[in-house]
Amino acid sequence: MTSPEGASTLSKTKSNATEVLIVGAGPTGLVQALWLNEQGIKVRIIDKSAQAGSQSRALVVQARTLELYRQLGLADKVVQEGYRSAGINLWSQGKKRAHLTLGEMGKTITPYPFILIYPQDKHEKLLEQELANRQIIVERGVELIDFVSQDTTDTAKVTAKIRHKNGYEESVISRFLVGCDGASSTVRKTLNADFAGGTYEQIFFVADVDTSVNPFEGEIQVVFEGADFLLVMPYGEHGTIRLVSSVSPKRTPTTEADIKALTFKDIDTTALDSIGIKVTSVNWFSSYKVHHRVTDHFRHGSVFLIGDAAHVHSPAGGQGMNTGIGDAINLAWKLAAVLKGQAPDTILDSIESERRVFAHKLVDTTDRLFKFVTAQGALADFVRTHIAPTVVKFSWHNDFVREMLFKTISQTQMNYADSELSFGTVGDIHAGERLPYVQFDKQDNYDSLRMISWQLHVYGEPTAALQQWCEFNNINLITFVWRDEFATAGLTKDAIYLLRPDSYIAVVCANADISVLDNYLESRGFKLYSLATS
Repeated sequence: MTSPEGASTLSKTKSNATEVLIVGAGPTGLVQALWLNEQGIKVRIIDKSAQAGSQSRALVVQARTLELYRQLGLADKVVQEGYRSAGINLWSQGKKRAHLTLGEMGKTITPYPFILIYPQDKHEKLLEQELANRQIIVERGVELIDFVSQDTTDTAKVTAKIRHKNGYEESVISRFLVGCDGASSTVRKTLNADFAGGTYEQIFFVADVDTSVNPFEGEIQVVFEGADFLLVMPYGEHGTIRLVSSVSPKRTPTTEADIKALTFKDIDTTALDSIGIKVTSVNWFSSYKVHHRVTDHFRHGSVFLIGDAAHVHSPAGGQGMNTGIGDAINLAWKLAAVLKGQAPDTILDSIESERRVFAHKLVDTTDRLFKFVTAQGALADFVRTHIAPTVVKFSWHNDFVREMLFKTISQTQMNYADSELSFGTVGDIHAGERLPYVQFDKQDNYDSLRMISWQLHVYGEPTAALQQWCEFNNINLITFVWRDEFATAGLTKDAIYLLRPDSYIAVVCANADISVLDNYLESRGFKLYSLATS
């Protein structure tokens, strides 16, 4: 066999053994690699594409993703390079029917009360550069050929065969393999895992275009024009916008090849014309049918499926990429805990009750939304163009409705309350939920969440016994002098909130009962005190 191109000293520069082999270098795989590396785990990340993606593809970065990015100091960089959208306008029959302001609605919920538009090619470039800064290079043009998983408890490992772009084949031994390789996942197919779901009849297209003028001041436009639906997202200088639509083409394609052969010239632009947009150039165009599928299991012994390899759904709501990133961060801290001997292998099963359950809920929600915006017939057209905008406009004046809508879109509402890793309820706060965000005196209670670690929050006075317990278990104790803002957010004075490394609440208890904490760790096999010597 020949050596990999440009790597004749492969055996001298890197081992073919690693702790985690990541297949796929989209946002999900890149985030998985970053979060594992931050926790001291050795990784290799491969991608069969010779080059990083050059299209913008996924655009929306939700608030919850930015909160998690804060852990590695990425949030400010992403926000600085992205484009904030603080409002949504609803149109029908050429008239603006409703204006929804996001900023005011979300400012008490998150440090990022907006929808961030950040093209995926730039997003991936930033993440890949962060890996390079850590001396981790994405191995491009490297394809997974096959793997064998040996899941005996004492000798669990995965042996993978990978092929470099010059034909050189290499055997890689890892403790875990994570498939982040998209909807056509080689990892999933090798596992022979089910991918149940279906395909919508409607044809979707996405296009990045330039316009002669952008009259929308960075706000998102949702357009209903008869049977047509159009989403407009400004994201660049000089009138650059993303179009997403289920608009029927002028000629109806009958085969997959016909769908892929469509161009922007084939598209009926009635909805676009109705809001006065004139396209001057088309930078990228893609047409396809949308799938909605979830795999049968995210975990297969030492092999995992996350991101689009595990679930795909309609682009409604800008949830797909963010959900994949959430999968990666959820799995990363658990893999690190197992590899460091701080938790038993069984905690990895929780990805099913946490991420797979959420994926199913998300597919169901986006499925209902997609069917609403693409339903055919006079009645459906009337509901979309007359009833829906009116209902939305008046509902927006209700504080509860506005808050719930923002929390749903931003994924700040998503929780693991039914997870086996969640215990306790105090007031309105349930274990498994995201820690409530509170602003006070030009600061907030999320500052300590910048690190990937277990920590315990007390809003009030911690007992001496609790301080000793945290010190023994090497858990950061974060205390806050009690103030009214905490009560408004639903927090309880002197209650304890034990946070997981992904900043979700693991345990909530009304008083500093050390036995509750001990029982939680012991019953789940956590040995956090080993952090001090790991």
